[in-house]
Amino acid sequence: MGYQAEKERYETMIYNRTGKSGLKLPVLSLGLWHNFGSNGDYENMKAMCFTAFDQGITHFDLANNYGPEPGSAERNFGKILKEEMHSYRDEIIVSTKAGYDMWEGPYGNFGSRKYLLASLDQSLKRMGLEYVDIFYHHRMDPETPLEETMGALDSAVKSGKALYAGISNYDGDTMKKAAVILTDLKCPFIINQNRYSIFDRTIENNGLKKAAAEAGKGVIAFSPLAQGLLTQRYLNGIPADSRVLTDGRFLHKEQVEEKLAQIKELNEIALQRGQSLAQMALSWVLKDNEITSVLIGASKPEQILDNCGIVNHICFSEEELKKIDEIVFGRKTE
Repeated sequence: MGYQAEKERYETMIYNRTGKSGLKLPVLSLGLWHNFGSNGDYENMKAMCFTAFDQGITHFDLANNYGPEPGSAERNFGKILKEEMHSYRDEIIVSTKAGYDMWEGPYGNFGSRKYLLASLDQSLKRMGLEYVDIFYHHRMDPETPLEETMGALDSAVKSGKALYAGISNYDGDTMKKAAVILTDLKCPFIINQNRYSIFDRTIENNGLKKAAAEAGKGVIAFSPLAQGLLTQRYLNGIPADSRVLTDGRFLHKEQVEEKLAQIKELNEIALQRGQSLAQMALSWVLKDNEITSVLIGASKPEQILDNCGIVNHICFSEEELKKIDEIVFGRKTE
């Protein structure tokens, strides 16, 4: 007998409506950016997917270039879905994206109709799917007309290869323009995916968070732990096996050292709340109704279980929020 999901999997998870659409997402979604590529352990990948789904995490988020090597995360997830979880396909939200470098030449990145629709076909083939639930444009393209990019998303949906359209790494003004185009096309654009954490307030500063709420669109946040800064991993120095020393693409030693005093102060607030620093950081992202879901990454199933501990502990007092802002911005807040 293959994988059998826990019968109680929907009893504790919270599901938020994605903007004004009919689609609900779990407050925690599993991102496959890291640890699902060609250098990962396949049995561990399966265990993480099973653990997530058993906890009510129904949304699995990918992109064409997730790996390493590009495309390998989609292949591995597709294999898991086909061999272990196929009977649950209608209970699962699968999302993927295109926009960053994927193949050589002028048609392998950014936002042309040529690239987006070809990439979606490749993604579906790698995963062995007829459709994805959400297809995102992964980043703004300064050269391709927005009408062309949004038209490609509309075609993806109307062809039946995606159920909903989304955009990622857009600012507020561009999101509003995209929403107008997609509304005119009667395309179900429902969600924005953007970086957001206690340390990274970009979507507050560029208007995306406010604009999404006003337009009735959802927001799903990635990098809520600031590439590991908002965890206990660096409280006592930089471990020899940490990504900072072994990889260095996303987080540098200088960044850790610069933030260390703030990390320790934030950890004290988390302890007072009865949470780990990582749990508090996830809860903080979800503290208001403008964020639909937060993407978590994991290297082992136990991390997913730990993250799920936030589900009933998302609210903050005004005093806690004030203290967090004072730590991050280095000044007293009114």
